[in-house]
Amino acid sequence: MLTSITEGILCCLTGKMGGGVVLPVQTSTSKDGFEFVEVKPGRVLRVRHVVPERPAPQDAAEEAAEEGGSSIHCKRKITVYRNGQLVIENLGDVLHSEILQCQNGDVEPCSTVEVELSDYSTAAGAVTPDAKTAPIPPAASPGEQQKPAPPPRRRRRKPKRTVLIDSERKISSCKGTHSDVVLFFIHGVGGSLDIWGSQLDFFSRLGYEVIAPDLAGHGASTAPQIAAAYTFYALAEDLRAVFKRYSRKRNILIGHSYGVSFCTFLAHEYPDLVHKVVMINGGGPTALEPSLCSIFQLPSCVLHCLSPCLAWSFLKAGFARQGAKEKQLLKEGNAFNVSPFVLRAMMSGQYWPEGDEVYHSELTVPILLVHGMHDKFVPMDEDQRMAEILLFAFLKVIEEGSHMVMMECPETVNTLLHEFFLWEPDTSKKDKAKPAASQADPAGGNK
Repeated sequence: MLTSITEGILCCLTGKMGGGVVLPVQTSTSKDGFEFVEVKPGRVLRVRHVVPERPAPQDAAEEAAEEGGSSIHCKRKITVYRNGQLVIENLGDVLHSEILQCQNGDVEPCSTVEVELSDYSTAAGAVTPDAKTAPIPPAASPGEQQKPAPPPRRRRRKPKRTVLIDSERKISSCKGTHSDVVLFFIHGVGGSLDIWGSQLDFFSRLGYEVIAPDLAGHGASTAPQIAAAYTFYALAEDLRAVFKRYSRKRNILIGHSYGVSFCTFLAHEYPDLVHKVVMINGGGPTALEPSLCSIFQLPSCVLHCLSPCLAWSFLKAGFARQGAKEKQLLKEGNAFNVSPFVLRAMMSGQYWPEGDEVYHSELTVPILLVHGMHDKFVPMDEDQRMAEILLFAFLKVIEEGSHMVMMECPETVNTLLHEFFLWEPDTSKKDKAKPAASQADPAGGNK
């Protein structure tokens, strides 16, 4: 602690950040599957890229037959009113599935979701789902809404904004043997690609091609000494470059905490390339804005002095237990091991006004939400809110996990993710209903 205070004082006097700055290794590749990608001149990210050995490629016809999948009609009308109401009308297919038990999803009838943009508590609901087993459907029917009717003064008037979505999406099972499937793992503030160690090893052994980058200033990526290098948009462009470099036909994005926002950004920018998304403790569907009262607004030299306290606070809030195992996981994951300057710039650069409820409700990709019950950073009602806004969303709660649930409960998380990758919707009921409707039409037409 005394050493940290001394280094902090020298930092204030000299204007330098000391030896805590992360520098990249002076190579472009390594035997362990690590690559160094220059996303911009002088801006280099470390990326772990594992390409498993696969049998000889199949011809196009065999590969298309093996891919399979079901076509889903995504049709939504999203209306924003001036009084703060958001009304989402699901006019196409709505899916509901027990991912944990690997049951195929059933097509549900159309429904309408009505929430208040300014009120999270009423929109998220007060009922906590049963841990591990209870999914939250992407949209609730009007009969399930327990909210009282709004007062007359808040009645809807003329809409402020209306968004129409009408598209077809093919959702299929993604196996590691499929050569067109790639998994992208994106960490959050203070993390590194090492926090995904269990997931990268597990899925690469199953034959999946996996990609995991270090964000700028994290892990072994370069750490520019300019705050503008760590804004949301700067980091999003880095990840866009990585995605365009490694993406294939079917890409699955897995994000944790702040990394979830970048997954949302990529899914919104590349709807035809992003096949599925996993959001782990990512929070609600809100526009990002840095907090002016946060401890991370303090000068970098002060944060340097407080670094031992911050590391302990992160361990206490990020893990359900704080024993020797959790401390070792934190060390092995190289988490919360960034310079105070990078940490301050990252927290101050979280400005993303476009990422509001409407932005998230426009996503038509299937999304698995994973929440650690003991998470002290992200409340449960935020993920419930996210599940309510999204079109195809399934919320899974891990009772024994916290914010770093993928490190605490790797086997549970890996199982959930793998079942979600293999999941595809069951549209047989919808297809069986079509002939009955077609037979009734001629009779109705003769009247």
